[in-house]
Amino acid sequence: MVRIAKLPGSGIYGAWRGDSPEERASRKRKGHRTMRLMKLGKNLGAAIYLTATATVAVFTVAAQDTAHAREGSEKYLFICAGDQARRAPDFLAVLNFDEDSGSYGKVVARAPLPEPGATGNEFHHIGLSADGNIVACGGLLSVLKGQNELFFFDVSNPRAPKFLSSANPPLSAITDDFEALPSGGFLVTMMGGAQGHAPGRVAEFDGQLNLVKEYPENPPMDGFNPHGISVRQEINLLVTSDFVCPSTTLQAVPGGVDFRGSVRVWDLKRREILRTIDIPNAGGTIDVKLIPADHQQRGFTAGMLDDRLYLLDTKHGRARAVFDFATISKGGWPQLMRISRDGKRLFISMNQAGKIAMLDIADADEPRLLKVLDLGPNSGPHYLALTPDEKRLVISDYFLNEDDFGKVHAEGDHKIHVARVGDKDLTLDARFEVDFNTAFETGPARPHGLAIK
Repeated sequence: MVRIAKLPGSGIYGAWRGDSPEERASRKRKGHRTMRLMKLGKNLGAAIYLTATATVAVFTVAAQDTAHAREGSEKYLFICAGDQARRAPDFLAVLNFDEDSGSYGKVVARAPLPEPGATGNEFHHIGLSADGNIVACGGLLSVLKGQNELFFFDVSNPRAPKFLSSANPPLSAITDDFEALPSGGFLVTMMGGAQGHAPGRVAEFDGQLNLVKEYPENPPMDGFNPHGISVRQEINLLVTSDFVCPSTTLQAVPGGVDFRGSVRVWDLKRREILRTIDIPNAGGTIDVKLIPADHQQRGFTAGMLDDRLYLLDTKHGRARAVFDFATISKGGWPQLMRISRDGKRLFISMNQAGKIAMLDIADADEPRLLKVLDLGPNSGPHYLALTPDEKRLVISDYFLNEDDFGKVHAEGDHKIHVARVGDKDLTLDARFEVDFNTAFETGPARPHGLAIK
């Protein structure tokens, strides 16, 4: 379990690296790291839709991880994963996701990272480009080994994915969530600054996978550690949620983990923060999702440690608790969310509880519980992906285990599940259950980010 303590985000500066921010940024531009960080990281390995669907007058935004796909066309499931022993290269796995295939649920391809920097990146969240041809995997803890932090694959032929390139933004580290841009490229939440502290950034990559810029130009100094991200292009709205100061999760930093509780409201076109929604007792606002087509421009976030679902008023900078996850399982760690395109259903993983909750949010002020899918003790569900037709929900059972160098130990059972989605029900698909403990010759692997094509 994770200990909690309130530590000033700036007060642990230098725990990951002793350089000044200017020296750190300069070295990252040159692709180098100091001997001090290498000493810290040498045995650590690594651990911590945008869919803009255009109609004549309106865009609706659903889960980013299915941004490119047409309903009913999904044939492949992409998974960013890492070797549990931290010896074999991190990799992108491709699974058969065609329900009509006799090989449904089977591994069809595996693309390992090349050297240098192939191991110990802790492959985390995933991005799929708007055209469905590029997968991006984030290295959550690449910084501990002085390695690049974002990794791009060509998946135009899903059965033969090819590694393209990697990137290393100079001002930020700790790669988290991806939002595909309609014109190509991604917005990416980088939870830490260049040294893994605060403030973090949002990095932008263009369609050629070049770094455009890291935002905002003058980041706030009040715990800006962005993890979740959500966009509504049609109203020029971007939101990010702050989760944790990454360096405080390491044993090298005394005290507990410094969780955040805030959501930032951005002007999307200008890439500027307009206001902050403070949720001081949330204990980790790990994800945020805007409600599609909601005329009040509202969204949701969850407090991982306080068991609350919060309704966000992005116009006025307010949040209000509207559901108590403790009624399902106290201390269950509500984490990642997906919202249906019509804005009426919300799906959320409860990592420590081993459950997935489905809520009716047609009345956003009073969400109602529709179904709890129980995956069993120690299952550890975390990442979710909803298919374009919204008939299947894919779940990966692994959050983060920092092993002996960190304070976070949420291993899960490394399985991938598919749940069939009804109007008021979630049921496991018995035909599809993949176990990453046994799926690969290299040994047990930790599956995280999921994307569907």
